[in-house]
Amino acid sequence: MEDLLNKEPVKRVLKVLRDFDESLKVETLISSARTAKDASESLNTEVGSIVKSLLLRRKTSFLLCLVAGDKRCSLNKIKKLLNEKDVSMANADQVKEITGFTIGGVSPVGHLNKIDIFIDHSLERFENVFAAAGHPNSIFKINFKNLCKITNGSVKDISE
Repeated sequence: MEDLLNKEPVKRVLKVLRDFDESLKVETLISSARTAKDASESLNTEVGSIVKSLLLRRKTSFLLCLVAGDKRCSLNKIKKLLNEKDVSMANADQVKEITGFTIGGVSPVGHLNKIDIFIDHSLERFENVFAAAGHPNSIFKINFKNLCKITNGSVKDISE
C-alpha cells in the first residue's frame, strides 16, 4: 500500500500539504475510504468528521463543496447562494477532468484547475477532520481552521 504515495494525484496533494505545513501527512488506509462511512470505520472516528469533496457543475464553471460525512449537500441552498437555477452534481468524467482525481479520492486540495470552494459550516463541530488525499485509500487529517486556509474556501450553510 505504501506505493500509493508515489501515485501522481497523491503526490499533488502531498506537495500542497507540505507547502502549507510540514507536519501534515498523507496516511494510507488498508481498507477503502471511498465513502464517508468506510473512512470513519477505518479511522475509528465519527462519520461527520470525514470531509466529502463534491464537485458541482454550474452554467459556466464548477464548484467544490466540502461537506461533513453525516450530512447531505443541499443543491437548493447552493442555488440560492449562487443565485443560479442550474446547479447539479458533476459526472465522473467531469470530476476527473476538472480535479484530476477519481470519485472516492477527490481531495480538497491539489486540483488540476482552480475551483471555487464552499465549506459546510457543520464541519466546524470537529477539531480535526479527515479528507481524501487523491486516492480512495489515502487521507489526511487537518484542523477546521487550516482546512479553510489551505483551500481558501468560503464557510457556508450548504448541508441538510
